[in-house]
Amino acid sequence: MEKLKRPSYLKPDATDFFRKMHKEVEETVLNNNKLYRLNVTKAIGLLAAYFIFYACILIFGNNTPLLFLFYILCGFTMIVLFINAFHDAAHGALFKKPKHNDNFTWVLEAFGSNRWLWIRRHISLHHAYPNVQDWDIDVKQSDMVRIFPNAPWFNVHRYQHIYMWLIYPLYSLNWLFIRDFKDFFGTKDNYVKRVVTIPKKEYYRLFATKLINVLYMVVLPMAVLNQPWQMVLAAWLCMHLFGSMLAVIALVSTHVDEEAYFPKADENGKLGTTWAVHQMLVTKDFSTDSPLANFLYGGFTHHVAHHLFPAVGHTYYPYITPIIKKYAAENNLPYTSYPFHAAVRSHFNLLKNNGLKENILFTGEI
Repeated sequence: MEKLKRPSYLKPDATDFFRKMHKEVEETVLNNNKLYRLNVTKAIGLLAAYFIFYACILIFGNNTPLLFLFYILCGFTMIVLFINAFHDAAHGALFKKPKHNDNFTWVLEAFGSNRWLWIRRHISLHHAYPNVQDWDIDVKQSDMVRIFPNAPWFNVHRYQHIYMWLIYPLYSLNWLFIRDFKDFFGTKDNYVKRVVTIPKKEYYRLFATKLINVLYMVVLPMAVLNQPWQMVLAAWLCMHLFGSMLAVIALVSTHVDEEAYFPKADENGKLGTTWAVHQMLVTKDFSTDSPLANFLYGGFTHHVAHHLFPAVGHTYYPYITPIIKKYAAENNLPYTSYPFHAAVRSHFNLLKNNGLKENILFTGEI
């Protein structure tokens, strides 16, 4: 498959705001070891909770309401564990030793996905080029939804702000049983394969993790519980539906609102800003003052801090965000934090706008 020429950013000069910001963050925030210990404790606690809820399925699952309850709690915990602990570990930000971060990322295999591929698509594509068409494949995942205003338009997009309410709850099922296979075997617009070569062992691991996940999450409960197989299957589907709805709040709230900026590289592959300015332009926060949202969504509520300091654990971000807001004001850079319900509403306004054939939104260089 053809290789792509990567876009490039402007080089920062001696007056670049991010150098000063980074120094201030290092001196005032990153030496707080209590926040490191809090992050590790939270990660281990969430991992334990996931397997406790799974054990409860097998122990109490003959009671139908409890069967559904513990499957749904497994789904919620799976998403919270992914968004917080796995996400930090994938960025090398959970533990101090790289091997411990690497070991923790195996939790994604327990969920039925492939850690090797996800880390590369997320860090090498989304974090490197957020909101850049043909590169940020965390934003562009399917032709069913038109996020980028310059993306191909299909008749069905007129109704995307309506039908995506029904599709988003299928997010985790789509990820596990469609998107992973498209990344491994698809040829149309497969930007993952244009920037990395997938090792052969990962193909075997892809099928093994799917099989193991279905065996322990579906087949084993069917075998040991005195429940009709349809009831267990329905509870498992509810696990994914409820978990996906929790996840989608984070997915739609941080980059793709109705005022989202989608930069384009020029004919020479140059983006019109430095890397740090780019992150500020395309990233939003949500519900930063909510303790519950911060617990559930980790580095997604303070997402600007995450994109500027991806190798820092999310428990540090509430203390970094005020510094970011200060530098944004001093350097005339945007900073936005929505309540989550406003962020979700704004995302669907974007879908409605981009569902029009004649789109009035424009993109370009700064």
